[in-house]
Amino acid sequence: MLKRFFDIFCSLLGLILLSPLFIIIAFFIKVDTSGPIFFRQIRVGRYEREFSIHKFRTMVVNADMLGPKITIGNDARITNIGKILRKTKLDELPQLIDVLQGNMSLVGPRPEVPQYVSTYSREIKDIVFSVRPGITDWASIKMIDENIELAKANNPKEAYINIVLPEKLAYAVKYVKTRTFLTDFIIILTTIIKIFVRK
Repeated sequence: MLKRFFDIFCSLLGLILLSPLFIIIAFFIKVDTSGPIFFRQIRVGRYEREFSIHKFRTMVVNADMLGPKITIGNDARITNIGKILRKTKLDELPQLIDVLQGNMSLVGPRPEVPQYVSTYSREIKDIVFSVRPGITDWASIKMIDENIELAKANNPKEAYINIVLPEKLAYAVKYVKTRTFLTDFIIILTTIIKIFVRK
């Protein structure tokens, strides 16, 4: 109950305070390329219910039809403004809408697309989908530049499924089993610091 109240308060406050920034980003997205401001994609949330996630669009229109559902290095589908938004993680801000709607939390396992969720074991699903997915978690912090690492693989898709995803899920399981309000606060603070200081 406390976590949900915190999510509602922070997401609502964030959307109000950041509205000028949203307008500025929306303007640059429109100037940079034609197409929608937001990128919507089906993800799997709590209790394995699907929802449509909000992000600022950082790729060309229909990018998911022009390549894999993962981003690899300097992906040619990424727009000029998209490179900046991804580097600063500003593209994730619209997920505050998903938090306010109740589909996500500020902190929780990152939501995946159905294609990759289908590779989860039943045991992992029962744990990971027992909570709302989040804008950030331990995996988001530890693997903040995963697209750069995937670019080094001979087969990025296989590397994501066999190497990256299991590591992400390990962090997700750890979070679900040890989560506290203090842990959430630490993850949020660490995420903000990590965006500006990458080592």
